[in-house]
Amino acid sequence: MTDTSKFNRLAKELLPALIQYVPVVDRVHGDHHPEFHEVRRIFTDVYEKTMIAQPGNPDLQKEFARLQEVTQGYSVPTDVCETYEAVYDMLKKLNEAYKF
Repeated sequence: MTDTSKFNRLAKELLPALIQYVPVVDRVHGDHHPEFHEVRRIFTDVYEKTMIAQPGNPDLQKEFARLQEVTQGYSVPTDVCETYEAVYDMLKKLNEAYKF
């Protein structure tokens, strides 16, 4: 079971920044880190499902499992900018808030 209120609070706080940062990071780092293209696709699904479910609880188990796999547990590559790192940090926080 997910603590819906905690996830929704955090989503309201973090999603606006993620909407801005994810496409930029994809454009800047996608050529050297093609896995980020998949991160962007998964994030788009997370965002859309969250917006549709508001204020309810979206079913994001598959998306967060896939994000963990693609990002190797949200491990930040050594050759990326702070924004890339911030995106992974925010996604990880959302993932943790989604867990029960």
